[in-house]
Amino acid sequence: MLDDRKKKILQAIINDYVSTAEPIGSRTIARKYDLGISPATIRNEMADLELLGYIEQLHTSSGRIPSAKGYRFFVDSLLSRPVISENEISLISNWYGAKVRRIEEVFQETARIISRMTHNVSLVLAPQFSHCTFKYLQFLPLDDRRVIVVIVTDSGFVENKIIDIPEDTTVEELQRVAAAINNRLSGVSLDAIKASVLKDIRSEVIPDSSLFEAALSVVTSALTIDKKERVYLGGTTQLLNQPEFRDVDKVKNILSMLEEEQLLCDILQAGDGDGVVVKIGQENKYSGIKDCSMVQATYQVEGQVVGTIAVLGPTRMEYGKIMAVLEFMHSHLGEILKKYKM
Repeated sequence: MLDDRKKKILQAIINDYVSTAEPIGSRTIARKYDLGISPATIRNEMADLELLGYIEQLHTSSGRIPSAKGYRFFVDSLLSRPVISENEISLISNWYGAKVRRIEEVFQETARIISRMTHNVSLVLAPQFSHCTFKYLQFLPLDDRRVIVVIVTDSGFVENKIIDIPEDTTVEELQRVAAAINNRLSGVSLDAIKASVLKDIRSEVIPDSSLFEAALSVVTSALTIDKKERVYLGGTTQLLNQPEFRDVDKVKNILSMLEEEQLLCDILQAGDGDGVVVKIGQENKYSGIKDCSMVQATYQVEGQVVGTIAVLGPTRMEYGKIMAVLEFMHSHLGEILKKYKM
């Protein structure tokens, strides 16, 4: 346990290092932070903090910087988490409204927004399509001869296709075909919908219907979509702006990792539970990011966890700001997905 004076000095070191990326000495702390103690006293306390492993000295002539243990104590015990402002919430809403038209674009724009607000690399793990459940099929008339067939799943994924309809097809016939398919498939996991199920519907419910055949072709198309999770990235070039990654080999290793989508899926799936999780330095299991921190959170659609959002950056990151952004997105992304899924 640290006493109050050590806590204040550790917080001052972390706050200063996060903003300047420069080691900090006792005289700087005494000058910039009103702690009411002399530089000599601060120097003695810093020696104790170093001995306890909360700070470290890179060179004998330099000041101190926080260690991974120091950052962990800061996140767990010293951090007062800010909330994002109403103005930032309004900006997020406007960004979505200006850029998003389809469900895939929600994930793309979410990655961009998180990166823009946190000034670090963002990652968004989209749901695995095969884990989704068929919700409903709907016909949206375009003109007298064409309709859009739309398939929606419980996680918001949408497949749509324009099809020609037989001449003189009525709205009632469209509704009847949609109802027949929805009655049989609603609530069924996509990976449980086999060709035999579609064949049964075709033969038992509405045989010899060209409209029905066209609708089923869209269902089949939805089932053949790439069913793996997908990771959307934002702000990968932000790494190049961080002093910690001036080492070309270090940044090359991280950029190479960001190209390995399956590896990213595995890393993001490692996060479980509710709320925001912070992994600092060696707490990250993948060796390529042991000099980094990752802050991540799950998000839900209708009460079901369907994906993960995360921020990757140096251990010298604005933890409070990043956690506030992810907490907001964790709470609201599900509603955003529901809003844009049609």
